[in-house]
Amino acid sequence: MKTIIHEKQPKEEWRAGVVTRMRVSSLTGATAMCIFEQWCEPGAGAPLHSHNVEEVLSVLGGKMEVHLGDERVVLMKDESVIIPAGLVHGFRNIGGEELHVEAILAAPYFEAVPSPQGEASVRWKSPTIR
Repeated sequence: MKTIIHEKQPKEEWRAGVVTRMRVSSLTGATAMCIFEQWCEPGAGAPLHSHNVEEVLSVLGGKMEVHLGDERVVLMKDESVIIPAGLVHGFRNIGGEELHVEAILAAPYFEAVPSPQGEASVRWKSPTIR
């Protein structure tokens, strides 16, 4: 059994004001899910995008506004939203403190398609996965 020590996993700055740490992916041996966390400064978040798989976003600390297609919802600490595969979505920190988010994707790596059309972003994909 492989133990994953999250504190030893590197944090990456994905964009201004957003730091990400992968927790579980194909690189750590997962075959069906990807779990990562993000820390977002006030006003920062994720631009509109979609995934080919279902995603769960959970607020671990702070407050965020999530865009889900034509809807907007505000999530607080200990609240989650399930995002269907293919739905264009994004989020931003609308609080005055750092936002801490956990994301779970139903795939062993992260892949997102920007909206409108654009090239997919892929992270944490093992070279053995095609």
